[in-house]
Amino acid sequence: MGIKRCKPTSPGRRFVTFSDFSEITREEPYKPLTVCIKKAKGRNNQGRITSWLKGGGNRKLYRIIDFKRNKHGIPATVESIEYDPNRSARIALLKYVDGEYRYILAPDGLKVGDKVMSGSGVEIKVGNSLPLREIPLGTMIHNIELYPGGGGKLVRSAGTAAQLMAKEGKYAHIKLPSGEVRLINLNCFATIGQVSNIEHENVIIGKAGRMRHMGRRPSVRGVAMNPIDHPLGGGEGKSSGGRPACTPWGKPEGIKTRKNKRTDKFIIKRRK
Repeated sequence: MGIKRCKPTSPGRRFVTFSDFSEITREEPYKPLTVCIKKAKGRNNQGRITSWLKGGGNRKLYRIIDFKRNKHGIPATVESIEYDPNRSARIALLKYVDGEYRYILAPDGLKVGDKVMSGSGVEIKVGNSLPLREIPLGTMIHNIELYPGGGGKLVRSAGTAAQLMAKEGKYAHIKLPSGEVRLINLNCFATIGQVSNIEHENVIIGKAGRMRHMGRRPSVRGVAMNPIDHPLGGGEGKSSGGRPACTPWGKPEGIKTRKNKRTDKFIIKRRK
């Protein structure tokens, strides 16, 4: 696993870097675990854009990932480590002893032929999934459930890992990659280890066309718009805006948007 640089044969190749994909052992996905998903292009069910700057991009099949790891007590063998165009992490294809295949997020260090298992009482080993109450303090974990049986929701992107800090009552204190410390039920499952593809953060996109291949459309600065389109638009010559940074609807940037007061009690330390 590493980063490769290109020879500067053209302006578009001068600064671009990409992963060497040395850990990938299989080119094509396991077809029964793939599904074709129609692109929404950032639009909701009424056709209105709710997530901006999305559209286009290369076609890709969605790989069905087992975030729940609910085949308890059944050992599985890692068949392959694969690239997933839908996420930054690598994925691992598991073959269980009963013949079933499933995809999971590949932790760093997992190799073809390794044995993994999920459930209560399993060994503390990279790739194994077990309840937080059975994981030793200080262990690095990922794919953490928010509610028992709900499937992993936290710490799923490339190179990330959370740390189990303490256990108090029926909750565990989890330090997330953002620095936030959160209370999570001890019956929730988590996977041991750090998510694979650690070098992902060092990849330099290098050119605009590569972003278009990823389905990301160009972003126009507010100060380059007309006054009717953005609060920072207009002005004689090249104006710098004349007011604090804000959204196209006049909302200040950087203000808190969290409104889920029901779960505020589970956050011990904020990320900021």
